[in-house]
Amino acid sequence: MGEIRIIGGQWKRSKLPVPDAPGLRPTSDRIRETLFNWLGQTLTGWRVLDAFTGSGALGFEAASRDAAEVVLVERDARLAAGLRASVQRLKATTMTVHTADALAWMRAAPRATFDLILLDPPFAVDLFDAALAAATPLLAEGGLIYVEAPHDITPPAGFTAWRQGRAGAVHYHLLRREDNSAS
Repeated sequence: MGEIRIIGGQWKRSKLPVPDAPGLRPTSDRIRETLFNWLGQTLTGWRVLDAFTGSGALGFEAASRDAAEVVLVERDARLAAGLRASVQRLKATTMTVHTADALAWMRAAPRATFDLILLDPPFAVDLFDAALAAATPLLAEGGLIYVEAPHDITPPAGFTAWRQGRAGAVHYHLLRREDNSAS
């Protein structure tokens, strides 16, 4: 078992356990730092969905930066149990963990609920288009979608790649609606 550290916010330097699991690839410190520089260091009042949660690195970073609500969705029961243990240990009262298939969960979730949706599906299975399609209706006006993939992605209709980067084999993209006037 490995571990990652939360890099910012109220739980900065807190460690999260990362179990050995096939395909589990926690978002690197470098990428998380870049993402939260793009978003701003404080997410006060934001509602965040971390689908395909895995290690929880992205969701815990958002909660550590004062997001009002962070929903973690992970289908692997062992990983979800570990996430719940970390939520309890940190007394992360704004976080909830759902053990569910992320695509099915998103298809059933209320529309226009989240300000930020974090998508990091397993790279070995091509779920990127399906994940974006399921996430798009859940995005509140002015919201953003973050995606990690092993290749550049094409934003869905009505979205542009607002910010993007690459670190090793990981391409990461922050998407916004074309009519979103936030900068």
